[in-house]
Order: sequence, then C-alpha cells, then structure tokens
Amino acid sequence: MVRENIGNCPQDNFLFSDSVKNNIAFSNKELSDDKIKEAADFSSVRENIEGFKDQYETLIGEKGVSLSGGQKQRISISRAIVKDPKILVLDDSVSAVDVKTEETIISNIKKIRKGKTTLLIASRVSTVMSLDKILVLNEGKVEAFGTHEECLANSKVYARMVELQTLEKEMEGK
Repeated sequence: MVRENIGNCPQDNFLFSDSVKNNIAFSNKELSDDKIKEAADFSSVRENIEGFKDQYETLIGEKGVSLSGGQKQRISISRAIVKDPKILVLDDSVSAVDVKTEETIISNIKKIRKGKTTLLIASRVSTVMSLDKILVLNEGKVEAFGTHEECLANSKVYARMVELQTLEKEMEGK
C-alpha cells in the first residue's frame, strides 16, 4: 500500500535497457500513450523524445548510455510522476538539467502537484528557493526551516550557499 502512494526519483537514477515508453510506464504497463506524454511534458523531456528517430519506442542502452545526463534524469522523473503519487520524492533529480528546464519542472511541480506532498532534495539553491518550505541540514542536524528569506536570515550554511552559488553564476557570465 505504501509503495503505491510514493513516487521516487533517486539521485542515481536507473534506466532499463528497454524503450523510452517502457521506462516511463514501468509502474503500470497499461498506461495510455497520453499519460506517458503528459509525464514527459511534466519533466520537460517530451520534445527530446519526439526528436528521437523512434520516439517513444527508442531503445535505451543499458543504464541509459545513449542519453545525456539531463535526459536520463527527466525520463526518471517522468517514471516517478506518471503514477500521480500522493508523495513524490525527487533526490537531486534536476542537477543535470539547465536552469530553464529546472524552472519548468519546478513550475510544473507547483501547478500539477498542488495539494500533494513533494520532497525535493537539492544542493542548488535555485532548485529550492521558490518552494513553500525549505529544510536546511548541517552535519545531519536541522539548521533552519522556512521560506527562502527565513532560511537566508537564520542559517549561516544556507546564506553561504546562496553567496557561493551567486558568485559562481556571476563568474560564468564573464
């Protein structure tokens, strides 16, 4: 019963040596093509998939060797979201995608997952800063819990992460 209510996309995602469609529909082989496409839309990978020669029937090599890191992550997110779980756990699942794609996925979480629990584990501040609540851990202990602004004011670790990531972003722009 618990497993049916949880969708999980681990940091080290695993794709099967099978079609894109079967990787997304792993939890339910009876899913309609429309549901699979909706899940691909959610994770902003549909355009990539439909650009493949065989689209959803494209065979993925062992562990997704034929895909980019971002494509692997987004197909894994699609697999987790297609269940429409009550609880969704995304463990650093957008670390290999660009900022625009990350923003699309976060926006979809806010829109489509409204009223459901989504746990988003991330090391990039941009991933979490617009979320309802942020939990900052420091050496396994809770250092802060609240909005971006509250965590910025109450957590030295979070404030330092923001500072360093902002600096890094500025350096990339030069």
